[in-house]
Amino acid sequence: MKKIFLLAGACGMLSCLAAEPRNVPELMTTAKGEKVASVEQWEKVRAPELLATFTREVYGRRVVERPPQLSFERAEPDEVMMDGKALRKRIRVNYGGKYGKGTFVFTAFIPRQARPAPAFVLICNRKAADNIDPTRARKSDFWPAERIVERGYAAIAFWNGDIAPDWNTGNREGVFACFEAPGARKGTHLWGTLSAWAWGASRVMDWIETEPLLDAKHVGVVGHSRGGKTALVAGVYDTRFAMSCSNDSGCGGAKLNHMDLPDSEHIARIVRVFPYWFAQNFIEWANLEEKLPFDQHQFVALLAPRLVAIASASEDAWAGPEGEYWSGRLASPAWELYGKKGLVSDGFPGADKPLQEGCISYHMRTGKHNLTSYDWDRYLDFADRHGWRGE
Repeated sequence: MKKIFLLAGACGMLSCLAAEPRNVPELMTTAKGEKVASVEQWEKVRAPELLATFTREVYGRRVVERPPQLSFERAEPDEVMMDGKALRKRIRVNYGGKYGKGTFVFTAFIPRQARPAPAFVLICNRKAADNIDPTRARKSDFWPAERIVERGYAAIAFWNGDIAPDWNTGNREGVFACFEAPGARKGTHLWGTLSAWAWGASRVMDWIETEPLLDAKHVGVVGHSRGGKTALVAGVYDTRFAMSCSNDSGCGGAKLNHMDLPDSEHIARIVRVFPYWFAQNFIEWANLEEKLPFDQHQFVALLAPRLVAIASASEDAWAGPEGEYWSGRLASPAWELYGKKGLVSDGFPGADKPLQEGCISYHMRTGKHNLTSYDWDRYLDFADRHGWRGE
């Protein structure tokens, strides 16, 4: 059955005839054709199968996880800010490997309160000075740190370009240069830049576990657009993140490929413009969406039984809001194995009507491709619903 939805595209409001998902790869059937009926079967058989597929075909195999050379130091003295409501910490992460050393700095605003604070880590893919200014002279809805702190959460952010530049460098710059021999990058399965940026988020998580002012058991990772893709990768490959918030992530993120969404980005375009984001194997799937033996609902399902929040925008047809929604719907059986609810919904919602009853949150914000205070409030609401502040 087909349904009519009114969506907004890059050229303004448009009416599109959106097909239901079709020929979607099975989530709860193993490679041997066995139906998954238990948590044990999911965790020992099906989830590892899917993780291996996405590692090989989409995001690539990392050559390092937590590096043996890893240390943290203050980049600047701690400072009380936000009218006394927050302690600002600027932390330098130092790491190294066989072929070099690297470093990056992140900012943390921690509520001044009696109990350790839950936290959200933003993978910032926009100009850092304008969007995650540690002085707060320039405030942006992209990272409303004051609002996050006011609601009882720590606001932590780093710029993805400090981990690896957002262009095709092979392995000559950023984290790649520290762990791979110069000029030796051979293999279609090696990690792309999305995985590298997610690796950076895990190094921030390493520090969080050392900081007594923070509740390391309740940390969400947030990203927008390419950062939204990265937030999913971070959560899948690092189970210490209790929530992954994927904002307007589109193709290669939360968007389902097995849908007819002609106004959205497809694999052929993304691997032509951004091939370095992915393993080289992913390039081979250009123009072959209908033949893909895997799809993004399976990747989202690898976050079970933790929390995941998927967000779209009404004027962002390029990201494929319906495809993002359907990945959450089709991933839900993984949560049901654990006796939990996934995405609770009776249909694709209208704008500004968030769905947050289960362990998968979905909302479509009115407006364009962006990360706004509205989106942040929905992520904070979702954490509140699940008792992150201990109330």
